[in-house]
Amino acid sequence: MSWFTKTLTSSIGRKLMMALTGLFLITFLIIHASGNLQLLANDGGKAFNMYTKFMTTSPIIKTVSYILYASIIIHVIWAIMLTRLNQTARPAGYEYDKLGQSSSWASRSMMLLGTIILIFIVIHMKTFWFVYKFGSIDMVSYDGEEYKDLYSVVVDAFKNPLYTGFYVVSMVFLAFHLAHGFWSGFQTLGLNHKKYTPLIKTVGLIIAIVIPIVFAIQPVYVYLFA
Repeated sequence: MSWFTKTLTSSIGRKLMMALTGLFLITFLIIHASGNLQLLANDGGKAFNMYTKFMTTSPIIKTVSYILYASIIIHVIWAIMLTRLNQTARPAGYEYDKLGQSSSWASRSMMLLGTIILIFIVIHMKTFWFVYKFGSIDMVSYDGEEYKDLYSVVVDAFKNPLYTGFYVVSMVFLAFHLAHGFWSGFQTLGLNHKKYTPLIKTVGLIIAIVIPIVFAIQPVYVYLFA
């Protein structure tokens, strides 16, 4: 076993991979939330469908997508492994009596929050990504060029109050996950200093509030106005 493999499979290595993949996923969320604001354009879905085609045909974006899928898988697997290790190493009495006094609910519930978010991702990808890639989807034409009409698929999904409600509630869980995950990621990377930690926590809180709100606005807007 090489030093690189030993490092990745060690406790420190797993935490490092969790931090790097987590921060990468946060970067993706910022870009994804910004791009999906095309849904709010009052143009019958033209901007969104054109944006979707670009995101699914650009070689650079497709390459980044593979990194994204790998990051999600690594993040989930390492989270499960670290949670089991922590549960094994921590005495039950200490966990019950002391943990709640020194940590936030979000930090103690990262596994629960991550599980809910993972369920959301699976349902979300099945509803949109799978349909776009493999389902039967109508075509529309803009300026003589054809595009898959994912906008209509999105509208149909968000017109369902149960799905929209599920989407919005999932964003609440995402907010809690981000609130702890952003700061924790920088702490794992060693960027924990009295000068910088307050700023990192503030930026993390802003991201944890703004990004889920931007995502949640989209289905609510479509449900009410599209």
